[in-house]
This record gives sequence, structure tokens and C-alpha cells, in this order.
Amino acid sequence: MSVALRQTVRIAVFKVLIVDDDVTIVKLLRTLLELDGFEVFSALRGGDVMTQANQCQPDIFLIDFHLTDMDGTEVVQRLRADATFAEKPIVVASGLDVEDEVIKAGATAFLVKPFEPSELPILFNQLISGA
Repeated sequence: MSVALRQTVRIAVFKVLIVDDDVTIVKLLRTLLELDGFEVFSALRGGDVMTQANQCQPDIFLIDFHLTDMDGTEVVQRLRADATFAEKPIVVASGLDVEDEVIKAGATAFLVKPFEPSELPILFNQLISGA
């Protein structure tokens, strides 16, 4: 009589917090990232980021530079000031060339809009793994 051993393989699911006041963009990115295995959370205002981040504990952030209540650099600075998120990857996106400004504020990477959404999972995995 043989006993079959079952192995449980756990696939790591990375959490993304999208910060964008454009609901359509959030829905599109959520769908695409979930198809690639990410767990997606969102905040529509910069002022909601810390509360949402503390609740969901994301592995990476994607932040729109132009939010209704503040700009992306302020969100980045708030995250970097919190020990829990100080080392988490932060990607900021904008249609304007504000790369120097957001990197100086503490962002890990900058994307120029429009960007190819299908490239996000590759970028996110690289940044999360530190590659």
C-alpha cells in the first residue's frame, strides 16, 4: 500500500496599491494586474494613501503624479517618512517630465504616460525582487 504525498505549492501574490483619481484608469489597471496574479488595492486621493496602505500592506505602489488633493511627490514623501513603507518600491506616473522631481522625493521609478500597461507586471516583479 502506497501513500501519496501531496505537496502544496504557494505562489506568492504581490499586493499593489494604485493611487489615481481616474476611476477608469484604476479599473483598467486593476483588471490587467489581477490577470497577472497581483492583488490590487486603490486610493482615489493622496490623503487616503496612508490609511489604505496600513490596511492592505502593499508590496509596491503605483502613484499618479496629478491627484485632486496633492501631487505625487507629497504622497511619496509621506510614504518614505513611515518606517513601514520607507523601503517599498514606489512608481510614479505622469504625462509631464517630472522624473527628477519624483526621484528626488524618493520614488523608485518613473513612468511617462501613456505607458504600456502590459509592461507593469514585469517592472513590478523586478522592483519587488530587487533585480
